[in-house]
Amino acid sequence: MIDLYTWTTPNGRKVSIALEEMGLDYAVHPVDIGDRQQFEPDFLKISPNNKIPAIVDRDNGLSLMESGAILIYLAEKTGLLMPREGVGRLRTIEWLMWQMGGFGPMLGQAHQFLKFNRGKAPFAEERYAKEARRLYGVLDRQLGREGFVAGDYSIADIAIWPWVSRYEWQDIVLDEFPEVKRWYVEIAAREPVVKGYHVPKFTQDIPMP
Repeated sequence: MIDLYTWTTPNGRKVSIALEEMGLDYAVHPVDIGDRQQFEPDFLKISPNNKIPAIVDRDNGLSLMESGAILIYLAEKTGLLMPREGVGRLRTIEWLMWQMGGFGPMLGQAHQFLKFNRGKAPFAEERYAKEARRLYGVLDRQLGREGFVAGDYSIADIAIWPWVSRYEWQDIVLDEFPEVKRWYVEIAAREPVVKGYHVPKFTQDIPMP
């Protein structure tokens, strides 16, 4: 049993989708970041950086923060959604790190300036809109070479997909990135993805282009 501490964000949805895909039993503990619950002392014992998601594995008492670390741990625990060795493993980690180091952080900034604070910082709006488009171009080219980002469906796809699900927040039209659109729609149709998307609560249907 995995205790999952999460909220309705792309980073949170990565782990709930992975848990559903892997068929692991888990208990959901909502952490309402709008209500600043991420700063409560009990949660900080699990996630010292006061960020969701975080997990506790009841099998061994291990607690983990950082969505990328959690995805690797769960893949290694189950033997699913990441090759155990070789180039396939490295490619999966490579694209997971691409999401963690660039795609997620840059799109998060795009959300701040293009959705929540439009008109306040024109330079930042232009900067992050351009970077979002550049990163979508990188993803589109990679998906044109592979069916999924690292060859087979993996934790790398699971990490990237929830960020793409907020394409409207980023002023992105998926028709302009046909390989991303194909990949996004295909993953959105997976039953575990639908279930995981609506953890810890329903907010809206999965956006569709």
